[in-house]
Amino acid sequence: MAENGAKRIRLGMVGGGTGAFIGYVHRVAARIDGDYDLVAGALSSRPDVALESGRNIGLADDRIYTSYEEMAKAEAARPDGIEAVSIVTPNHMHYGPAKAFLEAGIHVICDKPITSTLEDARKLAAIKPKNGARFLLTHNYTGFPLIRQARELVASGALGKIRVIQVEYPQDWLTEPTTDDNKQASWRTDPARSGAGGAIGDIGTHAHNLARFVSDLKTDSVSADLTSFVEGRQLDDNVHIMLRFEGGAKGMLWASQVAVGCENGLQLRVYGDKGGIEWRQDNPNYMWFTEFGKPRQLLTRGGAISGDAASTMNVRIPAGHPEGYLEAFATLYSQFAAVIRGEGAAYEGLLPTLADGVEGMEFIMASVQSSQNDGKWTKLSEV
Repeated sequence: MAENGAKRIRLGMVGGGTGAFIGYVHRVAARIDGDYDLVAGALSSRPDVALESGRNIGLADDRIYTSYEEMAKAEAARPDGIEAVSIVTPNHMHYGPAKAFLEAGIHVICDKPITSTLEDARKLAAIKPKNGARFLLTHNYTGFPLIRQARELVASGALGKIRVIQVEYPQDWLTEPTTDDNKQASWRTDPARSGAGGAIGDIGTHAHNLARFVSDLKTDSVSADLTSFVEGRQLDDNVHIMLRFEGGAKGMLWASQVAVGCENGLQLRVYGDKGGIEWRQDNPNYMWFTEFGKPRQLLTRGGAISGDAASTMNVRIPAGHPEGYLEAFATLYSQFAAVIRGEGAAYEGLLPTLADGVEGMEFIMASVQSSQNDGKWTKLSEV
């Protein structure tokens, strides 16, 4: 049983074999609140790796597959088949599995970005899932309690009319040329597997989604400068983008994987005509909130002046105990479980969807086109 007493959801996984970072993260997130039992997987297209990986995490041999097509067909036919599937493959392998499982009536949890091309994203959004199967895109940073509170503050009018949004996501792990020995790096820098965007697709989409989620403002157009600093690299490793939002707000986004000294520096600042907020992912249990003309206030996760979004709905442990990356991931998994059970009305609008995924791909393509045209302002609606 889950921590809330509900029956556990039978879960499968595509990708995420032994040694895969994001597959491990998804498995831990699914376990934290006890909402899922991982019972099947197509963890690798290589039979020996698939079998070894499946056995390592306790799957029965007859539930270990070497193709997602076989898995979708077999699991949909079983009386005890999976009810949901996690897709944790490289970007070019998102569309096929997502389509197969949605058409089989199995709920889909997919890592971001939604696909490697905008065309595939739009085709996926046009599918009519069997039996009302639902889709979750794991923009996990939206699961942090204080990000939920930031969204609540903006919606309440506490910041007034939003004027400026600054978001950045610098890393340094791709500062040097990559080799095939580094699987995490090699597919991310390969256009055939990653898609048209490098840093912009891998981490820039997280930054853009976070700005969109908190502000609830749609991005109208972008002026972008995408650069590959490492010699011979085919995809961008540094991104500077100016943003125009519907309603008049302006923004700037910086994403880099060659910023030496930056480990995982996601941060967001939002300013309105009445106040502003500042939040960093490397210290996610604290957020600064300032009303114009008044002293800054330090808001804490589950603290004395937390709103509902940062307290009972999303917080697992008492104030003062840190929650972080894995718990934010787990929040999406747990709340999607409520959606699957038909009890997720409170989470509508909080969980990233197919539409968010399509918008993320539009953001990537508009930025790529803008950069190719020397930073020309490019509307997302016209790509």
